[in-house]
Formats: sequence, structure tokens, C-alpha cells
Amino acid sequence: MAERLLIGALKGGKKTKIITLSGYKMKKMPSTLGKLPGLKTLNLQNNLIPKVCPELSTLTQLTVLNLGNNLLEEVPEEMKYLTSLKTLHLFRNRICRFAPEACDGLQNLILLNLNNNRLTQIPQEINRLKSLTCLNVSYNQLTSIPKELCFLEDLSELHLNYNQLICIPEEIKFLKKLQKLFLVRNKIEILPGGICDLKKLRILDIAGNAIQLFPPGFQDLKLWEFYCENNPLYLKQPFLAEQQEDIWSLKEITSRFVMNQLAAKNPFLMHGIEQYPEVRKIISEGKNCAICGKFFLTIWLDCVQFVPPSKNWKISKNLQLVPLRILLCSYKCFNQRDPNLFGIRENRRDAPSVPRWLPISSAQSARALPPRHAVSRLFVKQRKTNVK
Repeated sequence: MAERLLIGALKGGKKTKIITLSGYKMKKMPSTLGKLPGLKTLNLQNNLIPKVCPELSTLTQLTVLNLGNNLLEEVPEEMKYLTSLKTLHLFRNRICRFAPEACDGLQNLILLNLNNNRLTQIPQEINRLKSLTCLNVSYNQLTSIPKELCFLEDLSELHLNYNQLICIPEEIKFLKKLQKLFLVRNKIEILPGGICDLKKLRILDIAGNAIQLFPPGFQDLKLWEFYCENNPLYLKQPFLAEQQEDIWSLKEITSRFVMNQLAAKNPFLMHGIEQYPEVRKIISEGKNCAICGKFFLTIWLDCVQFVPPSKNWKISKNLQLVPLRILLCSYKCFNQRDPNLFGIRENRRDAPSVPRWLPISSAQSARALPPRHAVSRLFVKQRKTNVK
């Protein structure tokens, strides 16, 4: 039957625009396709094709190519010659890599479907797909996504469900046209602050991750749908805790002084810092205190503020309050916080009723917040990061 259909297509010559050879258990892509230079749509899904034929590169007018549910092991290099291609389906194959230069000629590609494959990474060259609006790489084995993906200016729909992603790059803020983002069943612990810059984002699904908090400003997203079930979100269950005095390293004290002087445009430091690129790199990682606005570097207080989800969001049934991550520079600022701002205790199932780590001591007790499954008294957590 497949041969008969192909013979009929060949008789049409340049007038043949569409060929569908789906589900014929073909083990080889017909090389005679090269005799159909006017072909616009080629559907070869549901076969047993392990690789494409070289003649595919001659189909320069092809706009739709469906090779879904075959036995391909890579995104083939022949794709770079399909300069008119707009839709490419490669789902349910065995693809674990992109061939070199596979993305080079696909400047007109709008939709790329790679779900249900074996990809462990996406190449940096993905940024050559300048016209891409929809990318589906769900059900793969991705542990990260390259920041280059975030420079696809026209991307409006991104599917990353059922991978092994731990984080999303901060550069996601550059996807200004992104409307739909799917991150279901990964291992993501923190959403980047850049996600709050996605003003056109309307659907966000992060169900089944390890997220406890959302970045400040998250509540202002103009979402239509938001799903976050099966995440260990912090709950508003305040307890009393004691405080301790702030203890900073000499490096932290110096860094804070330099960053805050630079913010005040101290001319001496602004001139001197130009001579020390390593120092500039270190202080570029500084953050602002949500209370006083001053900078800090490697030591801060992790806090949480609860806000109600927007009434315009279609949300998970169990989401009553959205926990926002708030960073403070000191206990002094913590004691000047809004009443709805809480400190965070460490999530330790074996934590004793009296802690042995970073107890908070001051004349006034502070309220702190447990994550789900917390089992002991609660204490504000002081965080340190290593910056070389």
C-alpha cells in the first residue's frame, strides 16, 4: 500500500504537495522523495525508520515534517537544509542528541515537538531557531536547560514536563512573549525571580516539584491558570521563637560597606572598583534587604510573606495563600518587619525541641513558620553562601 501511494505521488511530480505514509511499518525512508521538490507536507509517523535519507535535504519547500513515533536516535543534520520548515514533529523516538549544525537552517521553524525521547541536554545552538513559538521537550531526561533557550524572543509556549530539572535559569525573564509554561513533575526547588518579569504569562503549571516559596512579585503575574499541587509549600502556622545577635564575617562586613557605598555613588570607590574585576564579580551577586533596602552578600535571613492568590487565577483547590520568599539583611530589620512576615525554620524531621543551630536570642520573641511536616519548635534561619 505504501509503495502504491508513493508511486501515485511520483506521478504528480512537482504538483504533489502532501504525502502521508503513516503506520506502514516502514524501516527506511524512501529515497525517491527527492524527486518531489515541490512537497509541502510529509507525514511518516508511526513507522520503524531509524534514520532519514540524504535526499530529504532536497525538500527545501517542505513546511511540515512529521517523523513522530519512529526509531530516530538524533535530530538529523539534514534538517539544516529545510529552510522553509515551520512544523517539525519528532516525538516518541529514541533521540538523545542533536547532530552538529542541525539547527542552522531552521530559522523559519515555529513548532518543534521532541516529547518522549531520551534527551539529557538541549544544545546551545537552540537559539538559532529564531522564529520558534512552541517547544515541547516533555518526557525526556533533562537536568538543566541552557540559558541560550531563553533568548528565543518569539517563544510563547514551553513544555518541560516530566524531566529531571533542578532549576530554571534566571534568563527566563527574557522570554517576553511566553504565555504558557509547563514544568510538571521535575525536581525544581526554587523559581527564579525572573519569572515575575513574564508579563504575558497566562498559564503556569509547576505541579509535582519541590517548591516551598515563590519569588517576590509572583502574586502580580496576570495568570489565567496556576497549578502547584504536590509541592511542599510553606504553611502559615506561626510559633514563638528566640533570637540571637547578628554575627557577620569580616568579608561580609566589608562587602556590605562597599556595595552600599557604590549604591550611594561614592566617587572614590566607583573609580577604584574598576581596577578589580574579581571584586566586581563578587559584589554583583549582592542582594537587597526587603526592609531597609541595603545590600548584603552571603549572610541573610530567609523569611516568608503570605499573600492571597489573585481572584483572576484558576488555581489548585488547596492553594489558599501564596508564600513569597523575602530576604532580610539582619535581625534588626527582622524586628521591624510587617506583622505578616515570618521567619523560616529548617525542615528537619529529627529536629529537637530545643535547637542546637542558630537559635534566635533577643529581648523580644519572633514568630517563625514551619514547612509542612515540621515537628519541632521554630526558629528563624540564617543563611550563608560561599563566594570565592
